[in-house]
Amino acid sequence: MGKPTGFLEWARRMPDRRDPKVRLGDWNEVYEPQPAERAVEQAARCMDCGVPFCHQGCPLGNLIPDFNDLVYEQRWRDAHRRLASTNNFPEFTGRVCPAPCEPACTLSINDDPVTIEQTEKEIIERAFREGWVQPAAPRQRTGKRVAVVGSGPAGLAAAAQLNSVGHRVRVFEAADRIGGLLRYGIPDFKLEKWVVDRRIDILRAEGVDFVTNAAVGTDPTWSELHQTYDAVVVAIGARRPRDLRVPGRDLRGVVFAMDYLTRQNKLNAGDPDPDPALDARGKRVVILGGGDTGSDCLGTALRQGAAQVHQIELMPRPPDERPPANPWPQWPMVYRVSSSQEEGGARDFAVLTKRLSGDGGALSRLHAVRVDVKPRAGGGLLFDELPGTEFDIEVDLLILAMGFVGPDTQQLQDQLGIELDARGNVRTDDRFATNVDGVFCAGDAHRGQSLVVWAICEGREAARHVDMYLRGSTAAWLPTRGADLPFGGR
Repeated sequence: MGKPTGFLEWARRMPDRRDPKVRLGDWNEVYEPQPAERAVEQAARCMDCGVPFCHQGCPLGNLIPDFNDLVYEQRWRDAHRRLASTNNFPEFTGRVCPAPCEPACTLSINDDPVTIEQTEKEIIERAFREGWVQPAAPRQRTGKRVAVVGSGPAGLAAAAQLNSVGHRVRVFEAADRIGGLLRYGIPDFKLEKWVVDRRIDILRAEGVDFVTNAAVGTDPTWSELHQTYDAVVVAIGARRPRDLRVPGRDLRGVVFAMDYLTRQNKLNAGDPDPDPALDARGKRVVILGGGDTGSDCLGTALRQGAAQVHQIELMPRPPDERPPANPWPQWPMVYRVSSSQEEGGARDFAVLTKRLSGDGGALSRLHAVRVDVKPRAGGGLLFDELPGTEFDIEVDLLILAMGFVGPDTQQLQDQLGIELDARGNVRTDDRFATNVDGVFCAGDAHRGQSLVVWAICEGREAARHVDMYLRGSTAAWLPTRGADLPFGGR
């Protein structure tokens, strides 16, 4: 805990956001730096709650009351050690994690929770400033070689852990830069890419080998990787987007969110424009999808200078407060306003797209109807169209941000005979092992579209089982999901 009476003395306070009018003129992170004394005060709000339910909310099992107490005592280096023992990349989760630990905080029963995510960020940024984060190459090598395919948070976490116990790890990335979702799926105003580069430099100095522009499945094939390496970790994400099945889908101006976000991140990195048609400048933009990806597209369109932006959600508007069926410490299904939504644009809920139309092959109008969303007997939802609520929206650029349906597994199936589960994800057992000996899977490719924090957790867990597979036992220390267990201690 922090200070016994801290939660009574200080209210929850996040860092100030930069003025929307200012931040819309650049691609920098939206938050202002926070004074160190405020970070100490916020950590002091952590209660002596007996049972820290924040652990229940954190997939990584971060020792949250411990590092809050250490920050309150201003033992920053010890706080960093405690945080780094469970989280390879606090600089990522401290910026882009939705922080499921916070609504599980005991204070959330009748007050605002501790600023756990921000405290993580404060700890790791101080650690970098003070020089406490240094490459730590393993003292000896095992002679085993592991291929990790995919350099998103799951792949990077698996690579970091496997390298730390002495295996030779090579990470294969299809894109031209390392980082996966962190690099091209998250806008710079949420995660500036120097943050990613800084960690990649550490991993490279520790001995992790990175290969970009790697067309795994073609050159090399999955079969070649399987034959060449002692183990393979599949961390390819779940990049197949959910499509819009309506008349007019083939009109020019309908694009997927990930293509749209990737193009802007490439521009910010100094690359030539890969597709000028994805620029929203001066256009009427509609975003289908009300989640984080849709919000990221909204902030991007506003910065590009869109004439107008509408963000549309099929589901109804969430309530302002938890409904009785959604009690603490569950994730609260309530109405939220993201930093991008604070900046502008219109939002609408319970809207079903019926068709698209245009002239000369180019999109110009979206035709929609309002719906009543009700539970379906036996599970699922019914979307009943409300008569007389049909309406149109003029649109030049329609961005599909409706989530993802799973990983691209065709080559994995053809070349290795990998089995899939009922949802089309890679099937694994409780050791993250696939049906093919020596091939493991972690992250979204295994569990479906999920959070960065879950990807890091699964990368760490998969690495533990890979090490067990390669050596039969393991002595490396790797706390997992709230339990201080030796790596391989289960």
